[in-house]
Amino acid sequence: MFMKPILAAAAVAFALPALAGDITIKDAYARASTPVSKSGAAFMVIENAADQPDQLIAARSDIAAKLELHTHKQDANGVMHMMEVPGGFPIPAHGSHVLARGGDHIMLLGLHKGLTQGETFKITLTFRNAGDVTVEVPVDLKRMPKMGGMKMDN
Repeated sequence: MFMKPILAAAAVAFALPALAGDITIKDAYARASTPVSKSGAAFMVIENAADQPDQLIAARSDIAAKLELHTHKQDANGVMHMMEVPGGFPIPAHGSHVLARGGDHIMLLGLHKGLTQGETFKITLTFRNAGDVTVEVPVDLKRMPKMGGMKMDN
């Protein structure tokens, strides 16, 4: 009876980094607004130990009909809009790029089933230089955004 919550917590707490060549993926997680949402998002930290920059150019998964690389941008009226970034995200040499709520993220469009706390699914990230990296992504519906979520300009 108590095993399911314990296993769910363990899956979220012990998500291991994914490695491929010089690319390391850390702290991956996904969430959706509600259990029946048809879209969700995945977040993570992408580290590049190479001497050359790389670029995250695509993502795919069986969890949804389509995955897109997205960001948030503020318009002239101060309204935040989410939009696809067709060229992807640059990952600097010996640096990192954070995919976080209120910023860059992987949008999960047309979820085939709801995201359930503690479950995991795989996303394959495609990098220009490093190629494909498959990441085990835990669903964490309880995680609160760091520093209040959305980045706002003053």
